[in-house]
Amino acid sequence: MSATLSASTLLAVPLAPLVGSVVAGLFGTKFAGDHIGRKVTHSLTILGVLVAFIISAMTLKSVVVDGARFNATIYEWMVVGGLKMEIGFLVDGLTAMMMCVVTFVSLMVHIYTIGYMEEDDGYNRFFAYISLFTFSMLMLVMSNNMLQLFFGWEAVGLVSYLLIGFWYNKPTAIFANMKAFVVNRVGDFGFILGIGLIAAYAGTLNYGEAFAKADALAKLSFPGTEWMLITVICICLFIGAMGKSAQFPLHVWLPDSMEGPTPISALIHAATMVTAGIFMVARMSPLFELSDTALSFILVIGAITALFMGFLGIIQNDIKRVVAYSTLSQLGYMTVALGASAYSVAVFHLMTHAFFKALLFLGAGSVIIGMHHNQDIRWMGNVRKYMPITWITSLVGSLALIGTPFFAGFYSKDSIIEAVHESHLWGSGFAYFAVVAGVFVTAFYSFRMYFLVFHGKERYDQNPDAHHDAHHDDAHDAHGHDDHHGHDAKPHESPWVVWLPLVLLAIPSVVIGFMTIQPMLFGDFFKDAIVVDSHKHHAMKEMAEAFHGPVAMAIHGLSTLPFWLALAGVVAAFYMYMVNPALPAAIKRAFGPVYRLLDNKYYLDWFNENVIARGTRALGTGLWKGGDQAVIDGAIVNGSWKLVGRISGAVRWLQTGYIYHYAFAMLLGVFVLMTYFIWFNR
Repeated sequence: MSATLSASTLLAVPLAPLVGSVVAGLFGTKFAGDHIGRKVTHSLTILGVLVAFIISAMTLKSVVVDGARFNATIYEWMVVGGLKMEIGFLVDGLTAMMMCVVTFVSLMVHIYTIGYMEEDDGYNRFFAYISLFTFSMLMLVMSNNMLQLFFGWEAVGLVSYLLIGFWYNKPTAIFANMKAFVVNRVGDFGFILGIGLIAAYAGTLNYGEAFAKADALAKLSFPGTEWMLITVICICLFIGAMGKSAQFPLHVWLPDSMEGPTPISALIHAATMVTAGIFMVARMSPLFELSDTALSFILVIGAITALFMGFLGIIQNDIKRVVAYSTLSQLGYMTVALGASAYSVAVFHLMTHAFFKALLFLGAGSVIIGMHHNQDIRWMGNVRKYMPITWITSLVGSLALIGTPFFAGFYSKDSIIEAVHESHLWGSGFAYFAVVAGVFVTAFYSFRMYFLVFHGKERYDQNPDAHHDAHHDDAHDAHGHDDHHGHDAKPHESPWVVWLPLVLLAIPSVVIGFMTIQPMLFGDFFKDAIVVDSHKHHAMKEMAEAFHGPVAMAIHGLSTLPFWLALAGVVAAFYMYMVNPALPAAIKRAFGPVYRLLDNKYYLDWFNENVIARGTRALGTGLWKGGDQAVIDGAIVNGSWKLVGRISGAVRWLQTGYIYHYAFAMLLGVFVLMTYFIWFNR
């Protein structure tokens, strides 16, 4: 490729998955007669994503090696006053990296889906959805303006709604997708307010033009207040990120998204929807750098999410929900890095996390297949004997997740901890405690799951309800697929289309951090994509001075507090679930109130349903009955015609049509006038 990227080539990246999605959605379903079979459907959609991945990889090479860049309008939709609304692409180091991550993980999920959804009646429809999801995310990350960003933002939300509720005959799935949709609308309201403020005061939706006016915006106050306008803009934008990237308290939708099939859980949690908020804040770094208040707000919210969502992972028994709460916690880590002005570290962790989290989710799905759709880790055990490939790849993912030196997660997670330690923003002390304590918590719940699933005694034949547990989200028998193998059925390794993506994801889960930490954090990879004021926020500068290469960093990591906390978490999980399995039950009895608090997810769902939802419903009912029915309909609309009717009825008695009545009225009037004049002229 040349130093200037081709617009038509870049356009093929999002359009290739879109074409596959449209063909599969129209001709692979009953909508247009189901003219193509399953093989053609998955071949077309996989081809589309493969083309997108190949072009993305070539683009990344051109960006890194040749210094190629692209920033231009592809299509001008309309101009309103001086405000241009257009479709355009901005390709730099940040975009090229995101394009590769999204397309590679999506490609792995597409291949995996062939085996996982083999028996599902909605096979073709699912492929159409996940390709559309990929298109939406690519439009988001490739945008060069906020209109297209918002389009991609809403599109991933819409498709996630369709995918979480994919099994639309299942009440829990319908509840979950509606919950995700509504909670994300709360965040999106803040997001569009932030975009609107930028459009109003900067007069543009284009990234470059808006960032050029950032200093001018920083000098303005929000009308009618003493708040800085830039702070209001940044907090509004981040509220959008809180919804998409599931930050406290808008995180409540993410665990319930497990109601969708496992492949989409991997796609949502690893490379697409939940990373959109992290990407957006990193892209908007020229604005966020101008508000320490907004950065401190981000820092504290991320710290709360990182630690307290990790606690919830400890008590989960559904294999997918353990990984889901892990995602929440790791998103908190990324958000903490954003708040510490270490945007490149946040994006670096986004990248490494995408690989090992997709690996863990797809590994969990492989276990679910091998265990005949049992998802409860309490009824597993010694699965490594029957599923060796799934076992070793899941171990790799777990080691990367807890930050084992030399694994991908170590380089990004340790960098986050160091960045927070070097930060002097308000809230950094609490954030540092949260991310350090979260290391132990992450290691404990990760290896609790690992030991219960892959080691110990075989318990799959003791499951009292192998196929009818309300939390068995992927039980295909709930969707017309009988898979009752009985309590004594042996686990089995998944077919190659399922384990091959696990192997391909395990490779970057080990090496990608080692290979990329230097250019991404301390090189020029993000030089024109991310802006940091090193005088005010010097965490990255101090980290660069202390960095002596990935090998030295990993060796030093063996002697640091996070490593020993991670090791302590693994040892504690091994002792409690392998050596002394009676201990967890004893702790549960001793700390009953704490367990109930965690089991009820801090009662946030209860609060949302019983306070916010009922309060909103009561307010709506009051406005409907009191405002709409009583005031508008009753007093204004109906009251006006009733008053006119009554006046007309009274006047009708006077308008009889008889001449002698009118003559009497005239005489009466003359009498009244004469009386008046005589009385006042005496």
